Amino acid sequence: MTVPKVSVLITVTGVDQPGVTSALFQVLSSHKVELLNVEQVVIRGRLTLGVLVSTTPEVAEGDALRTDVAAAIHAKGLDATIERSDDLPIIREPSTHTIVVLGRPITAEAFGAVAQEVAGLGVNIDVIRGISDYPVTGLEMRVSVPPGVGGQLQAALTRVAADAGVDVAVEDYSLSRRAKRLIVFDVDSTLIQGEVIEMLAARAGAQDAVAAITDAAMRGELDFAASLHQRVATLAGLPVEVVEEVASQLELTPGARTTLRTLRRLGFHVGVVSGGFRQVIEPLADELMLDFVAANKLEIVDGKLTGRVVGPVIDRAGKAKALRDFAAQAGVPMEQTVAVGDGANDIDMLAAAGLGVAFNAKPALREVADASLSYPYLDTVLFILGVTRGEIEAADALDGVRRRVEIPPE
Repeated sequence: MTVPKVSVLITVTGVDQPGVTSALFQVLSSHKVELLNVEQVVIRGRLTLGVLVSTTPEVAEGDALRTDVAAAIHAKGLDATIERSDDLPIIREPSTHTIVVLGRPITAEAFGAVAQEVAGLGVNIDVIRGISDYPVTGLEMRVSVPPGVGGQLQAALTRVAADAGVDVAVEDYSLSRRAKRLIVFDVDSTLIQGEVIEMLAARAGAQDAVAAITDAAMRGELDFAASLHQRVATLAGLPVEVVEEVASQLELTPGARTTLRTLRRLGFHVGVVSGGFRQVIEPLADELMLDFVAANKLEIVDGKLTGRVVGPVIDRAGKAKALRDFAAQAGVPMEQTVAVGDGANDIDMLAAAGLGVAFNAKPALREVADASLSYPYLDTVLFILGVTRGEIEAADALDGVRRRVEIPPE
């Protein structure tokens, strides 16, 4: 006759050191228990080790197992508890969502406000872990959200983020989060600092007028295609050498090289799509080894800009089309794509992507984005994708490129 078995949870806590797990399992082996699950976490040298075993009621209720475990663990200077654990599943159900909180700093008040909203909606926090200490502090929570509450959680945490001065992103915690394979960046004020057309306009003495039109277009107040033609017209007569000069002076957004280097290691296809100009962007795209480029093309006749563009205009709809075209060429389903941008002309592209990220964006884009980032470091995008700073820097160290640039206090 088969003897029914029961579950027993053994929890070990104390200062971490080599040999604790080995000592415990030597004892468990002598009592012929069966292993069901093991979980361990070490926080700044403090160990919590949980071991779930199956054994007979006689062993579970007897003194021998308890005495032997206590003796072995106390000999290492740690504490142990043993309790029955029959009513809970062996492997807990996976969390339904992740909540990523980014700040510089994250105050206790800000994180407490997030936790209060989470608790108020009946959402349980399953796991909390640190994901970054540079260039921002990052914390990730895996949570279990009751059915029908996801939309309320997103809205509540959006309010908290605005009030507390932190970035908060809520995503489904599923295989799809780890299945992204194509990422597309806007260029001006996203991958690079500044606006290319304003740099060109400065050479034509029209920078202020063009900047005002650009700002209005990025806020969604002007039709992008019409505003583009209006701005490009101010460039008529500029020699082509000016385009080459501007191309050589582009400055990447802080964290851009780290971001692209990490994405390549992860096997991502990477592209850029811009309402700017191919002649300026292509040299940078070649240097960065990007897979795809879509941008407007300046008309050049006899070595001078005519003040016109040739071919289809890459506007709001054009950006979304470019994302779909890149995905088709790479063989990547749209749900496995990511789009990152900052202006109203990125709305359709972010809406079409599996994950749309607003980066230091205008309000019109933040309203439709899946996640919004307000810090001027492009590598914060990696944290939204589930990559930690430790993983980034471990890979960089292997390649001999690990470094941190000092960031002045705000």
